[in-house]
Amino acid sequence: MTTALAASILDAVLGLTLASTGQDSGNRFALQGVTLGSRDDGAIEIGIARFEAASLRVASGPLVLEVGQLALHELVALVRIEEGKPRLFSLRAASAELSGVKVHGPLVLPPHAKGDAHGAWMLGPLAAANGTIRAEIVDAHLLFDADVTVPIREGEVEFKDATVEHVGPDSRMGASRLGLYVDAPNGRSYLYQFASTPVAGVEFERRGAMLGPWVTDRGKLHLQPFAEWLLRQPWSEGAMGITEQARLLFDRTRLDGELRLGDGKFAAPGVQAEVVGRAEGRNVVRVHSEAVGQGLHVDVDSLLARSAVLGLRGTQVRCDEVAGAFKLRLYVEDAQMQFAFDLDSLAISGLRLGDSLC
Repeated sequence: MTTALAASILDAVLGLTLASTGQDSGNRFALQGVTLGSRDDGAIEIGIARFEAASLRVASGPLVLEVGQLALHELVALVRIEEGKPRLFSLRAASAELSGVKVHGPLVLPPHAKGDAHGAWMLGPLAAANGTIRAEIVDAHLLFDADVTVPIREGEVEFKDATVEHVGPDSRMGASRLGLYVDAPNGRSYLYQFASTPVAGVEFERRGAMLGPWVTDRGKLHLQPFAEWLLRQPWSEGAMGITEQARLLFDRTRLDGELRLGDGKFAAPGVQAEVVGRAEGRNVVRVHSEAVGQGLHVDVDSLLARSAVLGLRGTQVRCDEVAGAFKLRLYVEDAQMQFAFDLDSLAISGLRLGDSLC
């Protein structure tokens, strides 16, 4: 029963079912300080001082999940026997730690959802984000390179402050009703075209009196509403907004940047949390790439969030606090976008799963 119970706990915590729980599979479990009790409704209450699992590997279709180490402390599980097997009904743990977690596979974006899902995205930490994005574009066709710097201040991109430096007169970035553009000495070209207006979070460029040709204000981008608007669009339309010229440039663009997130609510389909800790230097996002068109690295060394809720197959997992570090790599392989997610470490307090113990 111990092995089956351990597998059931992992099934609930990780949201996946182990293909095998035998020793030959490499999935190893250890339980310390086990106590048993019964309830009037026939359920079994199991207390475990320390639950450990190591060297886990789970495959679900094309996705592969690996867990180096998982530990749960002061765990109380409510178990029911169904068809002769123990099934975890609810669980709570004072704290938990994970390390060496790896998930990789093809990146498959979900179909565009309708109705309430439109409001599922909330990117509050972007509202007061600060940082700088730097890019170096190697343009063999024009025989010069360009250095791009985009400062982000309190969640806003003022295009008048963005610079595109190269040989000859520098280019300028901006936002018009048609999209995000670069004005170069040889004319205007668009990096991203808006399928329709209005577009949330964009202040468009302004021209001089009498609709003259001179741009007096390059416009502004408010990151939170713009990113939320972009994520709520059908995925195909969002991708179609990137122009062919931009796609060619991305293959020759080296990227490096840092974004210090503010405190605020983060919500996406199936997950939500309060991102906190800006005053302590937490939640700094670093991005880098040798060629944006081929892949992108995202590193977060000091994540901190509270009141986190994760939906897994109709069950909610709640955590009082989550702290850790992770790396995300997006890359192209055989014309298919792939992802590799590495969770170096994660510490959880106040873990709860199911209704009866929450």
